Amino acid sequence: MSRIVYVNGQYLPEAEAKVSIFDRGFLMADGVYEVTSVLGGKLIDFDGHAVRLARSLRELEMENPISKEDLLQVHRELVSRNGVEEGMVYLQITRGAPEDRDFVFPDPETTAPTVVLFTQNKPGLANNPAAEKGIKVISIDDIRWGRRDIKTVQLLYPSMGKMMAKKAGADDAWMVQDGHVTEGTSNNAYIVKGHQIITRGLSNDILHGITRAAVLRCAEEAQMEVVERPFSIAEAQEADEAFITSASTFVMPVVAIDERKLGSGTPGPVAARLREIYLEESLKQAI
Repeated sequence: MSRIVYVNGQYLPEAEAKVSIFDRGFLMADGVYEVTSVLGGKLIDFDGHAVRLARSLRELEMENPISKEDLLQVHRELVSRNGVEEGMVYLQITRGAPEDRDFVFPDPETTAPTVVLFTQNKPGLANNPAAEKGIKVISIDDIRWGRRDIKTVQLLYPSMGKMMAKKAGADDAWMVQDGHVTEGTSNNAYIVKGHQIITRGLSNDILHGITRAAVLRCAEEAQMEVVERPFSIAEAQEADEAFITSASTFVMPVVAIDERKLGSGTPGPVAARLREIYLEESLKQAI
């Protein structure tokens, strides 16, 4: 069965879905996106993703072309039509397709935004074997633009970072600026030292992760101490544990950084417990 996608108000077989060659998402990376996980056929942290989407659009001075209620309906419809039990819904909104290419923003009165959504089936998302053994990361320089808090489609350097990690025999990369870790290529980064969970504080330097916020709430409710401050690769290599969070990995242990094993080189108890708590609470609140 062909996957059904959503393009500008229409549900279409993916082979029939088309976007103009003049779309500014294609020409200028002038767009934002969100990815919402699906577990048990229900959406995880949808409200958080909808709020962050609206913020990203405001920061880029783009009109929000779809209400939160309608967006939820589209997500649910795509999950239903595509029979997604475990997976993700990808959403992208661009500034639209004017009549020609121009650096100047098109008039929103005459150029409507482009809205695209599609699903990805990911069986076993919650029971990812990687969570049992952990992942390895390398460090790379963070040379992205300065507004990483806006979830734009400018993903070339993170993609290159993933490839650097793959070539080095690792799973991901942590980006470093001014001697401190900012975040992973598509995730937020954490270390555990003693009784403290340490992660960089919110600013324009990192994406304000929806899973990050939920996991930190879970940590505080479990009476774990959370400290928001920068940390270096050297400090991370001396930590008791490390992990990442994202909508697609939830809580994923990190067991090596730049080929240096953390502790015994196996996932630690804090990351394992946080993953358990987060999944349990997320499933309770899924819609």
